[in-house]
Amino acid sequence: MRAKIRKVVIPVAGLGTRVLPATKSIPKELLPVVDRPLIDYVVAEARDAGIEHIVLVTGRGKGAIEDYFDHSFELETTLKAKNKADILKSVEAVIPRAGELSYTRQQAPLGLGHAVWCARDIIGDEPFAVSLPDEIVPGRPGFLKQMVEAYEKVGGNLVAVEEVPKSETQKYGVIAPKARKGNLIEMSGMVEKPKPEAAPSNFRIIGRYVLQPSIFRLLETQGAGAGGEIQLTDAMNRLNTEETFHACLCAGVIHDCGSKLGWLTANVDLGLKSAETGAGLAEFIRGRMK
Repeated sequence: MRAKIRKVVIPVAGLGTRVLPATKSIPKELLPVVDRPLIDYVVAEARDAGIEHIVLVTGRGKGAIEDYFDHSFELETTLKAKNKADILKSVEAVIPRAGELSYTRQQAPLGLGHAVWCARDIIGDEPFAVSLPDEIVPGRPGFLKQMVEAYEKVGGNLVAVEEVPKSETQKYGVIAPKARKGNLIEMSGMVEKPKPEAAPSNFRIIGRYVLQPSIFRLLETQGAGAGGEIQLTDAMNRLNTEETFHACLCAGVIHDCGSKLGWLTANVDLGLKSAETGAGLAEFIRGRMK
């Protein structure tokens, strides 16, 4: 019987350089999309996937993330006194159960692979998920739930993918496929930002992974790769020579909010879908298009 995916690692130590200067004083994970920060969407997606324990890998200047997932007694007391029950309910809904959330610190910006490795003692000897907070999935089922369901079918290691135009492969990491059955693609490796003429596929890798704990052994000895950092993709390619790897072609929309344009389009998309803001935002956009 396969071990259940109970834990997810969410690296939140990044500097958010693509959205500076806003992230000089605000962790990028707390940038709002409509009325919720990015990290809230990612944590909600993990809970929807049945994840029991969330591990946030933090860094210097990220204390506000911990505060977001804690009680704010002054705020809650004020809302109660003013009988703002609906707002109070939304504020309290983000607070985790006791023991549901853990924090570990990445003391130096050594890359995504190093950030995941920092969570090794909390994860232990069991398979786990990784979710990158730049990318949010507002719909349900979320991509992570689809990944967990795929893992229950095939086991091993998985990455989430979506199809992109072949002309755009040089923007992303893509997979090299071996065989496909439905939304599951057995793969032989991953290639980082290949030119369209050299790309093995047009399936780009999304920031959702399910990994076996053996990845930690490889990350411990993984040398610096692109950008002088310890890259998770490099260790996954090594693991792919030892264990099975599948890509899960996920259904739905994912927003990459790590860039200014991606963050803006996410706000527009979700703002239009919101019962509170949709009609007014649509009217504003129509007026600006005249």
